[in-house]
Amino acid sequence: MFVGVARIVLAVPGARSLKDKRHTVHALRDRVRARLSVSIAEVGELDRHQVAVLGVALVSRDSSHCSELMSQVVKLAEAQRDAFVSDVATEVIPFGEAGRGVQGGIEQALDRLSPPLGTSSHEEDEDEP
Repeated sequence: MFVGVARIVLAVPGARSLKDKRHTVHALRDRVRARLSVSIAEVGELDRHQVAVLGVALVSRDSSHCSELMSQVVKLAEAQRDAFVSDVATEVIPFGEAGRGVQGGIEQALDRLSPPLGTSSHEEDEDEP
């Protein structure tokens, strides 16, 4: 499993109020959500009306798919008419069996919680005479 994360900083030079910025951010957020299966939210610079910091996250089975989706999100942000991208940082993080994870991987933690298929959760008592 791979987790893709991005931080996109938008400059919104035409915004004269937080309402103007919010309109621009919501338009981009709605466009991204409609076209791509990612989570996106405004995560920083909430009180500045000409700067918006967006966080993007996704989970995928394939790292190249994560990278491609992140690239598409950035392209949508760059196509925004009322704003321009001033900074982008992206990262694809391996998680679980594919790389680092929680205590050796989530898959191992799940194995400890439930027995493998075809076995019972407790030993069968031997038949007594």
